[in-house]
Amino acid sequence: MGRDIPKRASDPERCHAVGQTIRQVLAHAQNGEAIADLAGDGIEEAEEGRVITALHRRYERNSALVQAKKKKALAALGKLACEACGFDFRERYGDHGEGFIECHHAKPVHALKPGDKTKVGDLRLLCSNCHRMVHARRPWLTIQELVSILDRTTGDR
Repeated sequence: MGRDIPKRASDPERCHAVGQTIRQVLAHAQNGEAIADLAGDGIEEAEEGRVITALHRRYERNSALVQAKKKKALAALGKLACEACGFDFRERYGDHGEGFIECHHAKPVHALKPGDKTKVGDLRLLCSNCHRMVHARRPWLTIQELVSILDRTTGDR
C-alpha cells in the first residue's frame, strides 16, 4: 500500500471509542441539546488554532438563483430585509451592509435528489440571527415557526 497510517488510526479500540463518543454527541445534538453544553462549565482558556486538514461533503448551491431572489426582493420592496424579523443590513450598517443578507433554502439542499430543481420561491432571505435560529436544532424551524416565536417573544415584529 505504501502509505503510512498514523498509529491512532490503526488502533481499532481507539477508533471504536472515538466512534462511540461521536455517536453520543450527535444523539444529544439531535435531541435539541447544543453540543457545547456537553463540554461542561468552568473552562476559562483553551489552546486553539491547530491546523486540521479535513475532507467534507458539500452540497452545491446555485449562486445565480440566490442573486435572482435578491433582485426580486429589491424590485418588490426596494430593500433586502429579513423575511422573519424585517432586519435590513443596509439600514443598520450603511454602505457596508449594502446587498448583504443570507439566503435560506426552505427545501433543504441535502434532501434534493439529482435532477431536482429549486425555484426562487423556495428561497427565503434571512438575517444571520434568524438563519442561525432556523438551523439551531433539528428538526429545523420553518419560517412560519420562527415568526411565531418572534411574535410571542417580542409582541410585534
